Amino acid sequence: MIKALLLIFDPMATWEGIFRARRSTVFILVIYLLPLLLITSAGEGFGLVQWGKWQGEIGHLKKFPVQETVVVEAVQILALLLVVFAGAYLLKSIGETFHGRHTYGQAFTTVAYSLSPLFLLRLLDAFTGVYPWVGWSIGIILSVAVLYHGVPRMMEPDPSHAFGLYLMSALLLVMVTGLVRFVTAAYLLGKFPKLQPIVSDLASRLPF
Repeated sequence: MIKALLLIFDPMATWEGIFRARRSTVFILVIYLLPLLLITSAGEGFGLVQWGKWQGEIGHLKKFPVQETVVVEAVQILALLLVVFAGAYLLKSIGETFHGRHTYGQAFTTVAYSLSPLFLLRLLDAFTGVYPWVGWSIGIILSVAVLYHGVPRMMEPDPSHAFGLYLMSALLLVMVTGLVRFVTAAYLLGKFPKLQPIVSDLASRLPF
């Protein structure tokens, strides 16, 4: 979480430190990304259980059961991990269209750290009165700003191609994370009534 804050307030120096550290994909996944997602999911989940979310056109407050919350948060973590892995693959592929030679590790590092402000802002979903799109909107703006410094430092593209690579990767991440947010926000707001029994059934199978 500290690294995510540093990327927001001091992106250039933080990216330089990340570049010099040259951490592996496994290290970033296990030591940085998974703990960040688990902490923010725990915070969001606590809010869903304790305070709930307003659902329906008339508007009723639903406090989520612990078991259902665990299922919802687990699915979100898996979806966000998929976003990072797929986003890294696509970033690497986009870089190759600009005649760059990039490794998957470079792309994964860029995407994982660039999206950390978005992941951090998921904590806003813990509060009842905060609409689910608010956290995503603020988070993706900050992530795109962080990505602006991350692409040239981590991907090391040709200077003439740097802005094009940044723009394409930014649009890609906005669309992919926006799609995930659309689905998760709709569920939290009760827009998928046919899906709720499935989630409840999965939750009932949990051993607690």
